[in-house]
Amino acid sequence: MSISDRGTRGLGGPTRADVISSTRRDFVTFMRNIGEPRDRALGGGTYGFGKGILYLVSRPGVILVHTRCQVDGGFETRLMGAALWKSYDFTRLADNRRYTGRHWWGDTTGDVVEPLTGAAAESMARVLGLQAFGASETGTTILVIDPNLEEREPARAAGYLADTIAWHLWPKMLENRSGVLPMRFAVTCDGISYPVPDPAETRPLSLFVAAYRKLAEVESRELYCGKPKKLLGKMALEKRVVPKFEHSDVAEMVGVSGLTHHVCLMRPAELVVNYWRGPKPPSELVSYAGVFRADDAMDEIYAAAEPPTHDGWNHQSLEHPDSTYVRTTFKRFGEAIEGLLDLRGGVGVGAAQVSLGAASSKLSPLIGGAWGIGAATDYGRPGDVQAPTPRPRPGPAPRGRDDVSGSPDAEVGSTPAGPGGYDGKGSGNATDGSQPSAPRYRRPKVEYVGDPYLDEYSGAAVLIQPFRLPVQIVQRVKAEVAVALTTDGGRETDPPAGAEMPGLVGWEDDSGVLIASPTFVIAGGDGRIWKAVVKPAADTMTDISLGVEAVKG
Repeated sequence: MSISDRGTRGLGGPTRADVISSTRRDFVTFMRNIGEPRDRALGGGTYGFGKGILYLVSRPGVILVHTRCQVDGGFETRLMGAALWKSYDFTRLADNRRYTGRHWWGDTTGDVVEPLTGAAAESMARVLGLQAFGASETGTTILVIDPNLEEREPARAAGYLADTIAWHLWPKMLENRSGVLPMRFAVTCDGISYPVPDPAETRPLSLFVAAYRKLAEVESRELYCGKPKKLLGKMALEKRVVPKFEHSDVAEMVGVSGLTHHVCLMRPAELVVNYWRGPKPPSELVSYAGVFRADDAMDEIYAAAEPPTHDGWNHQSLEHPDSTYVRTTFKRFGEAIEGLLDLRGGVGVGAAQVSLGAASSKLSPLIGGAWGIGAATDYGRPGDVQAPTPRPRPGPAPRGRDDVSGSPDAEVGSTPAGPGGYDGKGSGNATDGSQPSAPRYRRPKVEYVGDPYLDEYSGAAVLIQPFRLPVQIVQRVKAEVAVALTTDGGRETDPPAGAEMPGLVGWEDDSGVLIASPTFVIAGGDGRIWKAVVKPAADTMTDISLGVEAVKG
């Protein structure tokens, strides 16, 4: 199994640990030394224990390193093998020795094993089938000999590694402010490519990406320790209403499975440390993700709080005040998340909005070929189909004003309705000898009942907007559903190519019967609450606008 990078510096500097040098010591640090503090500010590693995983993955504990770097103004290729394994005793006649388990393969002509360099390294690389470097190309390839794939077939292991890259290195997969992509990743097995998931398009990583992008905006917040006073770093949060996601082995391994309520920790190098688990939301349809990036001045403290595996921050391993800084960091996370879990938005006149992202796999059982216009399915009684019919309310027409004071409403048209479509002040058959007054018709209204909310039908996530029709006339209700571009009225009704759009599923009456129809005729004025049922689009804010028009009698 090979791990290669290109466009990097390669492992340069001296090849022996006992050589004094003012230049970078990348080769010595990687190949020779264990437990040496890092030699540059804001580096990703600390003491170098993390590279031990390469030896642990190899069954015999052996790796082969092929690198090209700049040396004295020119380029040099280096090739060397190394082992880090168990110590053992060796006895042969009078030659008794204790071996540490550290071994190297390379040029043995000197007093220590040195890497093959120049033409010798390039020749051996060809023999071993390693990819050659270009004339001015630098970088490193690490080969793990006989890797332990944990009982996975090679192809399945390749897919697992591609997913692992996305979860641990997604900040490096996003363009920076200059439009530059810091790193590109590829995974192949036996010549077949295994795509690395795009974090911006993959749930739930897309939540973390959205939070990460807020770090540079006013929506982010600076976290401080109060005593002693210290800037800890910046944090941003993203909240959405989404159904559970189908978690992968990697997601489960990092502790994010089913429901997302985590904060991604990173130091200034922007490598994922881990995903801190925050308080669970009150609903399984609500998720949130956060990103915390440590301040540059705090990098050494958080680095010292990491175990050798670099997968957490432990304040217990630090002295005061550093332990206080790290402990306070997690306290500030909890404070920042307070109040985040109430996601319902207000309903304005004529429209209702709620932010959500529903996976297509959850929505597919709801929308399908069985949903014909004019048919209704009662979810409480599968298979029971009912045609949508008006439900007239018996009795005299109500008297009163032709508006609904104090309630948000939407109006469409004012076509005169038939019987019951006026306020009763004129009947056309006066008994007192006077001329009958002309009937005054009341305009139809929509009155929203509460905020929109998410619900579930037959395993599918839907958005519900309750409403009533307060005016006692027969009227046709309809819904215009779109993607809200902003919170102040912008909306998108024509989707980009390949984009998902929200859509109306139907109308649910007070008995729970769902009528699948683009419009529906209802006799209002009886106080009944109806529900507009909408299929939301993934990772969007859905805008619902309900309107009515009177039905001619």
